[in-house]
Amino acid sequence: MTAPVLTEPDAEAPVPRGRLFRLLRGLLPYVLAIVAAFVVSGIVIAALGYDAMGAFRTILTTSFRTDFGFTETLTKWVPLTLLALGFTIPLAVGRFNIGGEGQLLVGATASAGVGIVYADLPMAVLLPMVVVAGVLAGVVWAGIAAFLMGRFGVNEILSTVLLNFVSFQVVDYAATEVWSDPAAGVAATQRVGLGAVLPDIGGPPGVHAGILLAGLVALATIVVTRGTAAGFELRAAGTNPRAAGINGIRVEKVAVIALIVGGALGGLAGALEVSGVHSRAIEGMQSNFLLLGIIIGLIARGSALWVPVVAFGIAILEVGASSMQRTVGVPAEMVLIIEALILIFLLLSDVIAARLARRAA
Repeated sequence: MTAPVLTEPDAEAPVPRGRLFRLLRGLLPYVLAIVAAFVVSGIVIAALGYDAMGAFRTILTTSFRTDFGFTETLTKWVPLTLLALGFTIPLAVGRFNIGGEGQLLVGATASAGVGIVYADLPMAVLLPMVVVAGVLAGVVWAGIAAFLMGRFGVNEILSTVLLNFVSFQVVDYAATEVWSDPAAGVAATQRVGLGAVLPDIGGPPGVHAGILLAGLVALATIVVTRGTAAGFELRAAGTNPRAAGINGIRVEKVAVIALIVGGALGGLAGALEVSGVHSRAIEGMQSNFLLLGIIIGLIARGSALWVPVVAFGIAILEVGASSMQRTVGVPAEMVLIIEALILIFLLLSDVIAARLARRAA
């Protein structure tokens, strides 16, 4: 199976009128897709008897009206960005990491376990341990699928999806048996020690240091995938595996590494959810992050450069969704429809552009 989108829109395009022209031309499909998605969803909202303009105004402004809304947007941006990158990197080599949900959960469980067992350690020691535990858990979880893929040719889509179901039992066992907290009101572990909690970085309350860490990881991912030999091998192995193999690139090895890196990012997302948001592992804490991560990766067209930007836009929509339901009455699930429509129209624009190019050739 090949990845649907592996290159950026203008990576191989000629330079007709400078960088600004190329940038605007590259952004045009996104603008048209967003406008079309909002028009179609607006028609649906109005047909259902709701105030479409009020709904859109609420969605797009909630994140910026209050400190709480902005904090919520940033905290959602962290797991969305990391899971989207965890999906995008294997995608670049034609592999599909559908196990981000499970990698987040085992990462969160491992981080919570370390934060509980070693709760008395000082922050300088405990916090790195908690983060590393989450990353390693994600590596191990994705490593299972990577080993099965590399050694026996097991389809990574099936193995990563099935491992998600196993991860549900892992967090359930931790939350209801090993480190259960009956006073939590939900299936959750005990709270981690204070040394395992990420400090705030100033500004609105709740803006934790994990946001900076996620930003640095995203930046490092962009640099590695776009400016290093490893990134070149990744793109070459995904774009033309045969030619890459002829030129000495071990395509299967690159695919295995890419899948494991994707797992590490998922595990990191789980660790930061524990240390920065919940202070514990909770059943259901993965929300619908995986689905959104896949949507973000596809809208970003497999480009690590665009993932943080698209993730921020999706975080705005997600935070606005619940507010829209409270104030206008439109079901929050409507935002998922808008996000799906953006992706559909964007893919449709690719098809139209390809056909126009073939006719012009």
